[in-house]
Amino acid sequence: MKLAIRNYFSFVTDGLRWNLQFTFSSWVVLMVLILVAAAGAQPNIASIRFDTQTQVFRIDAADMSYVLGINERKEVQTLYWGRRISAKDTFVAARPDPGLSSFDSSINTTRQDFAAWGGGLYVEPDLKVTFPDGNRDLVLQYMSHTIAGDRLTILLKDVSRDVYVQLEYQADASTGILKRSAQVQNRTSAPLVVEQIASGTWNLPRGNDYRLRYLTGRWAGEWNLHEQLIQPGKTILESRRGSTGDQNNPWFAIDQNGSNDEERGDVWFGALGWSGSWQISIEQDEAQQVRVTGGPNSFDFGYRLAPGEHLESPDFYGGYSPDGIGGASRLLHRFELSSIVPHAPNAKLRPVLYNSWEATEFKVDEAGQEALAEKAASIGVERFVVDDGWFGQRASDRAGLGDWYVNPVKFPHGLKPLIDRVHSLGMDFGLWVEPEMVNPDSDLYRKHPEWVLHFTGRPRSEGRNQLMLNLARPDVRAYVFQALDKLLDENDIAFLKWDYNRNWSEPGWPAVAPEDQKKVYVDYIRNLYSIIAELRTKHPGVEIESCSGGGSRVDLGIMRYTDEVWPSDNTDAFDRLLIQDGFTYAYAPGVMMAWVTDSPTWVNQRSLSLEYRFLSSMQGSLGIGANLNNWKSDDFATAQKLVAQYKQIRQIVQRGSLYRLISPQKGSEYSVTESVSDDRDNAVVFAFLHSSQMLYPFPRIFLRGLKPETMYRMKVLDGKLSPDTPAVATGSFWMQHGLDVELRGDFQAAAFTLEKTRP
Repeated sequence: MKLAIRNYFSFVTDGLRWNLQFTFSSWVVLMVLILVAAAGAQPNIASIRFDTQTQVFRIDAADMSYVLGINERKEVQTLYWGRRISAKDTFVAARPDPGLSSFDSSINTTRQDFAAWGGGLYVEPDLKVTFPDGNRDLVLQYMSHTIAGDRLTILLKDVSRDVYVQLEYQADASTGILKRSAQVQNRTSAPLVVEQIASGTWNLPRGNDYRLRYLTGRWAGEWNLHEQLIQPGKTILESRRGSTGDQNNPWFAIDQNGSNDEERGDVWFGALGWSGSWQISIEQDEAQQVRVTGGPNSFDFGYRLAPGEHLESPDFYGGYSPDGIGGASRLLHRFELSSIVPHAPNAKLRPVLYNSWEATEFKVDEAGQEALAEKAASIGVERFVVDDGWFGQRASDRAGLGDWYVNPVKFPHGLKPLIDRVHSLGMDFGLWVEPEMVNPDSDLYRKHPEWVLHFTGRPRSEGRNQLMLNLARPDVRAYVFQALDKLLDENDIAFLKWDYNRNWSEPGWPAVAPEDQKKVYVDYIRNLYSIIAELRTKHPGVEIESCSGGGSRVDLGIMRYTDEVWPSDNTDAFDRLLIQDGFTYAYAPGVMMAWVTDSPTWVNQRSLSLEYRFLSSMQGSLGIGANLNNWKSDDFATAQKLVAQYKQIRQIVQRGSLYRLISPQKGSEYSVTESVSDDRDNAVVFAFLHSSQMLYPFPRIFLRGLKPETMYRMKVLDGKLSPDTPAVATGSFWMQHGLDVELRGDFQAAAFTLEKTRP
């Protein structure tokens, strides 16, 4: 260090002699950079370099290196993806794999970053097209590239036709997560049909011991974590539902079987930023190479590109962690909060919310909502949300969707008196909407039956007594935007709970030519994004939640436009431990809404204490959905205390680093999570017990993420620690020795905090 400082001052002296015009601020910046380097830290920047001799690109960011080269066939070939490699190391020119036989040719065993279907390709292609003359062969070759800061653009072209593909790579400096996309350009003189387009292919190092993690689910049972060995052949994760869906989620993580756990080992992971039908293919080829290809689902897909038009794929994000699946999750969480959500990296913390649905359902009126607002304000709620039933002729789920005017009987003076009362109680106001849907019993449908997704002369399948508007249509897009814009113009609304309560059926678009009807899968999602983006631009103070009958539309595409997401309609506090655990493998607790509702719940008829229900929900963004009209004075006192506690720890829970200390997966009786603040000065821990058995104590808890030599003071929020737990101890003690929490009985919970002691 002394040598580094001495060399620095020598450099400064020489520099002053070289250029007396060098500004003082420039020297300050230079000094900081050199001192950081002298301390052994890597600058927080992404680096992209190109070796003109070897035709090799190298992307370095955080603890990740991604290396690709142009081989002799002018293919873009993956050379390395993994932990960051020293800058001293170089890579030789890319060479195509020689292949195994005439049946397993080189084009199939070479690890291409982006391959079109043609030239004998049998592995999953990134692009497949059909030309008007029936030709379906497409062979892409490198043409050129540009590097601009943290972004690499590579241009490919077919060997004979004017079809171009522009590949985009952008590296995040702080996490090493790489964003990829592809744009197909038709520069020919005739239209062509894109039958499949992926954002790119992630190629892992050769191996036969990989394990895949992915998330599955159904309504009220989302976010189930599954593991399986990757074996020869192909695993397809997908949605054909028109939206993200909960059957699979567009996230994956891959490690090497038997060598990794929550906090140790190499993990490659990724997520697709697309809210429509999607597909991720995980394929082990005949050379034992693992490829992961993702993009819009090719099922029932065909996008006609006229001359001069282009089609862009969604963003496909990929990352690497040497710190197990827990490290992979924390990188994704940090990336989502710093780069994905609106207003990142300075997004506001999620307010404590009350939603009136379970109290009133469709029986909404001004007096009843005001009474609930007064009760909500008394426990410290910051946002009051009126759910379904406020609009049109909405007395049940059979009528009114599409008619976005305030019901004059329920609210004879409009929403303003209620909103004013909510504001006077110190809360902002939110409203439930479901703008992509229409009931057949509605003014809108009677006027425009042609506006829904349908095939001419075929039945129109209803789900929850509703049909889907075809948002791909420009007139439907305009109507939805104008209805919401008018609502926001006329009322002081801070929040929209944007719901979406069914999957697609009959995805026809008779208003356009038959060859263009399958564009609906892309144009619908494009218009959805554009509506929300335009609303946010015109009403910058409005926040939005993505909800889809629970967690059926959660992905990195919709999260670019919405501030929070609804993970499940299942609010049973015990079930939520497993649901929330699965959710956090892919998505940050800071965007995860978690409600406290009544007990017993409709889900399991299970009775849980109010404290247990609060502590379960306090692991995410806290909301309350219980019927406050049925609460007793003790309930209000308990809720007031716990809401106040949540506000004290909210920054840590929503923005900190999450450690899953004991997982509720695989039927575990226990669940423990820890959130650690960015500066590692504070932590909050939640512990849950299903049922104690045979006098066995709760497992000892070993904390993570603390500073070993820092002294931390323990404070109990709820529950009880072992009597011999010290009040103050080092981070090393809490992590190595651990601590014991006294939980006995059924459905017990505890929470405690650690705070760095001040001298």
